[in-house]
Amino acid sequence: MGDKPGRHEFMSERALRGTRLVVTSYETDRGIDLAPRQAVEYACPNGHRFEMPFSVEAEIPPEWECKACGAVSLLVDGDGPEEKKGKPARTHWDMLMERRTREELEEVLAERLAVLRSGTMNIAVHPRDSRKSA
Repeated sequence: MGDKPGRHEFMSERALRGTRLVVTSYETDRGIDLAPRQAVEYACPNGHRFEMPFSVEAEIPPEWECKACGAVSLLVDGDGPEEKKGKPARTHWDMLMERRTREELEEVLAERLAVLRSGTMNIAVHPRDSRKSA
């Protein structure tokens, strides 16, 4: 296939030789009607102001990353971002209280303390450790 013996050249290697991938588009914008645009201004807490183009039909985000410093910029003359309602973290205690009442827990605690105080349970050796291994 190639001009050197033992070297196989694939069509894809020949077709893309000398081109820059993803950098250059071979299509033109001629004859294409772009969607109507609007310029939206954002203000950065560090004093930077910049505009972003959006489609007229697009929902405008209340926050955008600043082009200069990367801080969160807010929409000028717009509503602030909506506060998200976060669920409080469920603790182990919360999940335990979903399964048992306080009276049941006190009863289980009293039983376990009685077993420990009686000395009938060897807490130094785990029950699984007493099994004979094969």
